[in-house]
Amino acid sequence: MTPRVTVVGLGPAGPDLVTAGTLELIASASVRVLRTIRHPAASLLEGDLSCDDIYESAERIGDVYPAIVERLVGLAEESGDVLYAVPGSPLVAEHTVELLLADPRVETVVTPALSFMDLAWVRLGIDPLAEGVRVIDGHRFASEAAGERGPLLVCQCDTRDVLSDVKLAVDEPPDVDVTVIARLGLSDESIVAVPWSELDRSFEPDHLTSLYIPRLAAPIAAEVQRFSDMVRVLRQQCPWDSEQTHESLVRYLVEETYEVIEAIGTGDPGHLEEELGDLLFQVVIHATIAAEDGWFDLADVARTVHDKLVSRHPHVFGDAHVDGVDDLLATWERQKVLEKGRSSVMDGIPSALPAVLYAAKVAKKATGAGVDPPGVAELVAAVEASEAALRAAIDGFVAEFRRSETSPAP
Repeated sequence: MTPRVTVVGLGPAGPDLVTAGTLELIASASVRVLRTIRHPAASLLEGDLSCDDIYESAERIGDVYPAIVERLVGLAEESGDVLYAVPGSPLVAEHTVELLLADPRVETVVTPALSFMDLAWVRLGIDPLAEGVRVIDGHRFASEAAGERGPLLVCQCDTRDVLSDVKLAVDEPPDVDVTVIARLGLSDESIVAVPWSELDRSFEPDHLTSLYIPRLAAPIAAEVQRFSDMVRVLRQQCPWDSEQTHESLVRYLVEETYEVIEAIGTGDPGHLEEELGDLLFQVVIHATIAAEDGWFDLADVARTVHDKLVSRHPHVFGDAHVDGVDDLLATWERQKVLEKGRSSVMDGIPSALPAVLYAAKVAKKATGAGVDPPGVAELVAAVEASEAALRAAIDGFVAEFRRSETSPAP
């Protein structure tokens, strides 16, 4: 007989909103597991096993849900039947239930329950079908809200960091207040309107906080966010992608860069599009690994380069004036010295550059700074003359490398 996991929902608030059917199943179950004790109705299973220890010990959130499923499957195989209690409704924002339903090792039975949305529609006084409301997860706002203009009900807005990510994901803020819905059905229930600018500053969110956004001024970029979300899935579920590090990916970054260069040389738009996509994958997977380590994410990368380019183009985004390209290059070099606190325009030249390219970089920076030492013109000419030969040599190395090793990269 296939082991069984019976999933029940504890509703949106206290025990008074738990269904009679769920109460009967809780009372009759011999093995009971709570996803978390951080719920007003968790007292119904006081003393039973919870999965909070998995949340606390996991290095990243993507490891939590498969670990909970493994625990439930193991208990079900031992006892034959396990009751699994989750906050709210079992099929609303419950990734562990999705994984259980797809797991052939157990039979998963889902029992209906009230969701926080059932209370939200009442408190907001709206018909979600008539309004066309879409429900999304605050932790995945950038990808799930991609292409949407609203209205949106954003759940699991449990920290200021999540609220900040939501705010920064929108290029053009809505011109109306958003509604913060917190602790619905409890004695300290709160429903307040908040300006977009104060979203991550004017209140303290918790695990029972949601947002209602009536409309957005413009949709969030869809394809890049969808791609970024896909890379996160690869990191969680693909054996090769999940074990990569910044260091292990260096050779693929170099290889994909030269393939872009080669595609540019062919003049084939389709080839260039494909190779740029492979290079983009390298950027996104590095940003994804960095996000897992708590360093930065793809949005931070985009924001940083956006702000840097704006600051380095005062003649475009400010009131500065430049006299031609040469003046512009000199201005850039001076700006980089100021931005990075460098003592010289020569600081910051990558030491990993091949010797010839390193020499060319030094020569060009010297020229940009208004210095024209003897031999610079000849050096630049020699570098330009040898560029084709250098590229051919590198392409030959890449081709030989591919013959000797099969790469799982795109």
